[in-house]
Amino acid sequence: VKDMASLSLLSSACEVVSAAYTCTKESHPCLRSMCDAAERGVQSVTEATASCVRPVLATLEPHVAAASECASKGLDKLGEKLPLLQKPVEQV
Repeated sequence: VKDMASLSLLSSACEVVSAAYTCTKESHPCLRSMCDAAERGVQSVTEATASCVRPVLATLEPHVAAASECASKGLDKLGEKLPLLQKPVEQV
């Protein structure tokens, strides 16, 4: 996930979406209330899920590490074949 997030195209796209989301929340009070409630709900679910999943992840850690290594290599190859992934949204 860290490797994917570091791709210029993906990180700049996330920045654009985040800016649009923030601007929309600031511009529309009704949407702000709904978005704030949704954010609190997602945070609660995430925290509850994380506490349940931690023991399982600890058990699976060697397998997760191997899968992560494989995914990282695949992402490197994809980056070589698609150089536009290294460019921000504005340049694509």
